[in-house]
Amino acid sequence: MRPLDDTSLAAALAAAARVVDAVVGRGATVGTALAAPATRPRAILRPAVQDLCFTALRDYGFLPRLVDALVAKQTTGEMRALLYVALADLRDNPARVHTIVDQAVEAAALLSGERSRGFVNAVLRRYLRVAEPLERHAEATDEGRWRHPQWWIDRVRRAWPAAWQSVLEAGNGRAPMTLRVNARRTSVEDYLARLADAGQQAQALGADAVMLDRPVAVERLPGFAEGLVSVQDWGAQRASALLELRDGQRVLDACAAPGGKTGAVLERAAVEVVALDADETRLGRVRDNLGRLGEHALLIAGDAAEPSGWWDGRRFDRVLADVPCTASGVVRRHPDIKWLRRAGDLTGLRRLQASILDALWQVLAPGGKLLYATCSVFPEENRAQVDAFLAREPRARSVPLPALPPAGQLLPCREHDGFFYALLEKPR
Repeated sequence: MRPLDDTSLAAALAAAARVVDAVVGRGATVGTALAAPATRPRAILRPAVQDLCFTALRDYGFLPRLVDALVAKQTTGEMRALLYVALADLRDNPARVHTIVDQAVEAAALLSGERSRGFVNAVLRRYLRVAEPLERHAEATDEGRWRHPQWWIDRVRRAWPAAWQSVLEAGNGRAPMTLRVNARRTSVEDYLARLADAGQQAQALGADAVMLDRPVAVERLPGFAEGLVSVQDWGAQRASALLELRDGQRVLDACAAPGGKTGAVLERAAVEVVALDADETRLGRVRDNLGRLGEHALLIAGDAAEPSGWWDGRRFDRVLADVPCTASGVVRRHPDIKWLRRAGDLTGLRRLQASILDALWQVLAPGGKLLYATCSVFPEENRAQVDAFLAREPRARSVPLPALPPAGQLLPCREHDGFFYALLEKPR
């Protein structure tokens, strides 16, 4: 639930309209727009504004057709974005329709002056009167029905003919809040008891994961500041287990930021870790995460595809290659991705993934293992990428991963996001 009272809703709606306009009109990410001086909301409003933006962007694809059916004249810019945000909020909170309409009218005045009040009031009240036929009209196309771009729908349908609908529906939902329990310091059973004592309900997922019934601020998680738990999707948590870690190994976590998998590796075994990322600023988040956990890694800013710029010549026993990808498996956490990605992006990403995979293979020790990982559901970035690598490196061996589906693909569902994993072993 958004942490604001009704009188603050107008300001949040107006701020969310500015952000959504920056996303769909100018190609900004939500994070960039929330931080930009022209669109940055007041700090106290930021959680509510982000929630409003995500709700609208989850429904984008449907909303433009709905607005076109409601509005006779062409509406653009922030005022159109306000209609997206307000309509999405109305659909998400049917018990508060009168408050939302009233505060959306106030938001219109904040954005465009007094004369816009009547326009927004008329549009929203018309929607409330004739919502059902207008919504059927808005869902008459694939984009309106599935809330994804057509090229994305087509690609998922081809890739997963038996599951494409559930994949798209999962991408439109709200992601669960899942915790990785630090097995060095506590157990799932003990931590579930601590949550219950704090009035928070949760369930165990596997040996080291806990999924909360309701998301909460991390400050309310017992022992979070002391490193008892970390926020990490259950699918992402699989990486540290799949690496087959042993004490004393030297491990490279390539593309490491923000550091969730780095921390998980260090919690699982007493290993020497090098955490690499191309963005030196983002390495600060790795440092902060490891500090909270009381763990240490050597942090290096460098390009995973160009080891000559950072590698000291000592080979690694394990390499985690969590490569840049479309992030098509995590769009419920970042719904702007659906509308900012283009079909052509796959070509460049596949080239980058292949170059990183080839480069990191060179720093892997004989007998070592490399875990290739993406948060994508597109086979071109996943199984096809691994098959192409195995064709280039015929001596490399693909290690079976019985804990995963046969193709190595975790499709998004209630318990986890979409991830792909493949473990590759280098001959001695």
